[in-house]
Amino acid sequence: MGRGWHGGRGWRGKGGSEVPGAEDAAAWFAGRLPEGWFAGAPEVTVDRDEIIVVGELPALTEEYEDEAARAAAEAGRISRFREETREERIEIARQAEHRYQRKVAWGARLGGSEELFTTLAAPVMTRLRQPERKVLDTLVDAGVARSRSDALAWAVRLVGEHAEEWLAELRHAMSTVDELRAKGPDLG
Repeated sequence: MGRGWHGGRGWRGKGGSEVPGAEDAAAWFAGRLPEGWFAGAPEVTVDRDEIIVVGELPALTEEYEDEAARAAAEAGRISRFREETREERIEIARQAEHRYQRKVAWGARLGGSEELFTTLAAPVMTRLRQPERKVLDTLVDAGVARSRSDALAWAVRLVGEHAEEWLAELRHAMSTVDELRAKGPDLG
């Protein structure tokens, strides 16, 4: 099969070795993070390339004149968290990157505000026939995107926004298949 997705079992990169599973990543981060960083367990999202850890910061207790002032206070608190925890987040990320062989990105949520800190933008290559290229070129010509690459990213975001429920069902079904495959006989 060469490099790439390998039969549902994981990513095969350079040298043919599989990236370790990260099924326990949420539990690992919950156990590893310092107490008091977040109100509850962080949300941990994993794909083949990256782990994103987003935690809810403790609620603001002050009163604010309006929503704009509250949003500014939330942004300020998230910024303070980012600066105060930088060194420790870097060390935890190094440990997780060694354990899971994926990059780690962080984020924080507070009230109606959420910020992700330095997430990975992974290149993806695809071959498109003329009808698909024309779609991308139309988006570029209309000023929706600066390039075909930006147009493709825009299209993927749009599909993700409008198909999230379907994609969630598909992910669940795939995890069920992986569980059944793991329970099956070892034919290797």
